[in-house]
Amino acid sequence: MKDSRNQESEEALERVRRDSETLGTSSLARIAHRAGDHFGGRDAIGTAEGGGTDPVELWGRRIGRAISVLVAAGLVWWLGVQLRWW
Repeated sequence: MKDSRNQESEEALERVRRDSETLGTSSLARIAHRAGDHFGGRDAIGTAEGGGTDPVELWGRRIGRAISVLVAAGLVWWLGVQLRWW
């Protein structure tokens, strides 16, 4: 009786470990996919009048978002210099 209950509990714990790893992996992949879509400007597709995509607006968003990443990295570097981390 105790052996079967122990085996059941071990199997339940193993399922929880396996499912929690899958959940963490999928949420990380979902966040990475959303970030890639954001910086790729895919949220601008179909936002023009009539559901079309303006190529100038699309590239403008991509360039602006790339510049914002560079500026943020520069600010982090500047903060590190000011705080004498490197």
